[in-house]
Amino acid sequence: MTTSIKAHPLKGQNKFKLGVFSANADGALAITTVPERWSARWSDCVTSAQIADRAGLEFVLPIARWRGFGGQTQVREWSFETFTWAAALAALTERIGLFMTVHVPLVHPVYAAKALATVDHVSGGRAGLNIVCGWNPEEFAMFGTAPMDRPYEQAQEWIDIILRAYASSEPFDYEGAHYQLKGVVSRPASLQLPRPVTMNAAFGPPGRDYAARNCDYLFSTFSTIEDGRRHVEDVKSRAFAFGRDVGVYTVLHVVCRETEQEARTYYDRYALEMADHAAVDNHMAKKKEFANSHDSEAFRIYKQRFAGGAGSYPLVGTPEQIVDEIAAISAQGYAGAALSFVNYTYELPFFCDRVLPLLRQAGLRVE
Repeated sequence: MTTSIKAHPLKGQNKFKLGVFSANADGALAITTVPERWSARWSDCVTSAQIADRAGLEFVLPIARWRGFGGQTQVREWSFETFTWAAALAALTERIGLFMTVHVPLVHPVYAAKALATVDHVSGGRAGLNIVCGWNPEEFAMFGTAPMDRPYEQAQEWIDIILRAYASSEPFDYEGAHYQLKGVVSRPASLQLPRPVTMNAAFGPPGRDYAARNCDYLFSTFSTIEDGRRHVEDVKSRAFAFGRDVGVYTVLHVVCRETEQEARTYYDRYALEMADHAAVDNHMAKKKEFANSHDSEAFRIYKQRFAGGAGSYPLVGTPEQIVDEIAAISAQGYAGAALSFVNYTYELPFFCDRVLPLLRQAGLRVE
């Protein structure tokens, strides 16, 4: 019997897709000590996901973290595991896409195949997989392992096993450099075929080549909007070489207020005056040494962006200014963005009420 499902929300008709990012972790992307900082209690997670769902946003995207970054807040040490988090939210939402973020070396592909298919069935085909290889050696040490020199070679075997597990009607053996498996079977397969939508976040060539070959979407950062186009063109050209088309997304942290002065004052308050400076410095140092996820200039110039939103691009201003910048980002070729806020419960309703109608007027969204 074949189950009929709707197209995944990321395949919908809005020109510029939007999602909620990092709400499963305390502080979300902001490294700040302000009292209203995101607590990521379960009730908060449900509220933020349901706000986004009712507003018609396309996806919820969690981060995968296992320990914090020190400082006063130990930011992101409190975080929910993403498979179980997404499965629970699937039962409490109706339309929005639900991603899981997975560190390939820490999650076995046979387990990932079963867990991913479970969420796809619970959600009625709304599951998505964010494939990351990880970069934090302290987190890897918790699992008794270490980051690999060529992690995307393992990631290729990992996704190949999942695809084969869904497609094969009989148990199969797998012999690779990283996995030697006997009698693999995984039922049920995902509702989405040949597998749920996939994404990867990468700045360096190996990660982008992996996404070009295996993923539907790639997330990339940029230092200036004008610099964004070259990243889109790079990803598109890599995907073209594999005979594929990959949508390019970015990450944005948002402070949207009635006036520009109010927005900028608050941005300075939480990301400068009340930043958790020790945690910011620790986060930046580790990212710079171990992760290839940002333009090197970002570490030198934009410290406030790391306190404000993990080095992502800031959208700070009035609803009209926010829409102008999103339109400029779209014009560079980006298909969408994952958004973070200091507090989603407080700020996301204002964004949805005031910004989404303007995006529709600008032709960037139709619903």
